[in-house]
Amino acid sequence: MTVPLSRNRDYRLLWLSQAGAEFGHNATAIAFPLLVLAVSGSTAASGLVLGVIAAAQLVVGLPAGAVADRCNRKRLMLVCEAAQVIALASLVAAVLAGAATVPHMVAVAAVLGVCTALFEPAEDATLAVLVPEGQLGTAVAANAARTSLGQVAGTAAGGLLFAVARFLPFAVDVLAHVVAFVTLAFLRVPPRVRPREPVGRLGPEMVAGLRWMWRHPVIRSTTVYAVILNLFFSAFYLVVIVLAQRRGAAPGEIGLMAAMLGAGGVAGALLAPYLHRRLGPYLSVAAAFWAVSVLVPLTALVTSGYLIGALFALMALLAPTANTTIVTQQMLLTPDELRGRLSGALGLLTGGAGAIGPVLGGALAALAPGAAAVLACAAGMAVVTVFVTASPVLRRLAAGQPAPIPD
Repeated sequence: MTVPLSRNRDYRLLWLSQAGAEFGHNATAIAFPLLVLAVSGSTAASGLVLGVIAAAQLVVGLPAGAVADRCNRKRLMLVCEAAQVIALASLVAAVLAGAATVPHMVAVAAVLGVCTALFEPAEDATLAVLVPEGQLGTAVAANAARTSLGQVAGTAAGGLLFAVARFLPFAVDVLAHVVAFVTLAFLRVPPRVRPREPVGRLGPEMVAGLRWMWRHPVIRSTTVYAVILNLFFSAFYLVVIVLAQRRGAAPGEIGLMAAMLGAGGVAGALLAPYLHRRLGPYLSVAAAFWAVSVLVPLTALVTSGYLIGALFALMALLAPTANTTIVTQQMLLTPDELRGRLSGALGLLTGGAGAIGPVLGGALAALAPGAAAVLACAAGMAVVTVFVTASPVLRRLAAGQPAPIPD
């Protein structure tokens, strides 16, 4: 008899450990630029610290997947938690002593970025062995809800804690990672079945993982579709913010727009387990793509920031369901010895699209009127949505036909 997720001891330990860690991470993320500005008065330095976190995640993302496939994944997660505790504790001590400097904060940011890049593939691969196949979709959706709730709550709390005392959000993050370390220490992970061939160097292992992903039709197709949509949506988001400013929207109105996007994501994450089961793989993905393709052009016609925020919430509502379906299918189709590399590669590709998208959006906003820039982004999303709708690979998933697995 299959044990429900709510009674799966090891899944609950993993979920709870990261619920607190993600809250602390997001509190730190909002407080970090505030601390840099308070210490140095430089907006450039503030951007540098945040840029270091993102850059470290991108640079380490691909090799991190190979490391997760090569190492003991539980031990790797514990090392990442311990490293973050040490780095953040040093920053708390420096702030309390009045000795915080920009180079120190850059170093701490680099540690946080590297640890995040290493932890995520190890956690994703571990999740697939802690949860039965029939419950993996629900577990992925629950993790998405955890991430969304941690982002909303942690971001809100970070600003408030910083207002009380500069060191406080970082101290809370230290405590969160200490609790996560202790919780993960009690995690029981089934022994892994190691591949027979000897472990090689990281470079060839990364190439082998990428080659396997590209040769698998389901993984290749879903990855390409998701990355392209993320690229155009990231561009669209910046274009809409610029357009709202040009139309005279107040800062509070623009902030509410962004908050409604997050609220839609939280609601969608809570609905994702139900919708994932009801819609099936093909409809789960296609419906999310069509929702965005239909709603995005409407923002070119709407002048109220509050109405745009409502459209944002609707756009975000089905995204967690599509993400749950894509991640679940990819994890089920990937052998355990490659799951870390799968997660690392996906993180690199989606992170790269998220970084390039705003650059594209900025260029569109500078070269074209606001409405035209929005429609250009909408056109890119519509094209990929047509490919998703017509995809024979996704249609085979809907029919329950297995996809060929490359040798």
